[in-house]
Amino acid sequence: MVDITEISAVVAAAGVLVGVVYYILDMRNQSRTRKTELITRLYSTMVNKDWLEAWQKVQSREALNYGDYLEKYGFVELNEIFVYFDQLGRLLKKGLIDIDLIPLTYGQVSLTWEKIKPVLEGSRKRYNAPKHGEYAEYLCSELKRREQKLQQSKA
Repeated sequence: MVDITEISAVVAAAGVLVGVVYYILDMRNQSRTRKTELITRLYSTMVNKDWLEAWQKVQSREALNYGDYLEKYGFVELNEIFVYFDQLGRLLKKGLIDIDLIPLTYGQVSLTWEKIKPVLEGSRKRYNAPKHGEYAEYLCSELKRREQKLQQSKA
């Protein structure tokens, strides 16, 4: 015959099991929620009028070295775009965002990167900061790699 102690032990074990399952499901849901919130924030930056205007200005400017760019345009718009690219690259490199969730294509990033790169290289030399902008550069190279894989898979 089953006594009350055995029944309470089984009920307690079942309660722990239910609690563990609930916790695992809740953690998975929280992870999805965080990713959704992150993507929403990334896109909200890109549809911000100030960011779009800064991006348009940087896109339309000629690629210059550090000193010439600073003298001709200043760094406000370039810095706004560069910091966003650097943040995306940092998230990507640290594994906090999947490359398929990046809200920009390789073409969009590479066109801007070609404008930013000479200025960034000058900044690296001027301030003796060889790692400055490494995450923006990483973003561009990873998007390029993804684009090449997509092209190969289509062929």
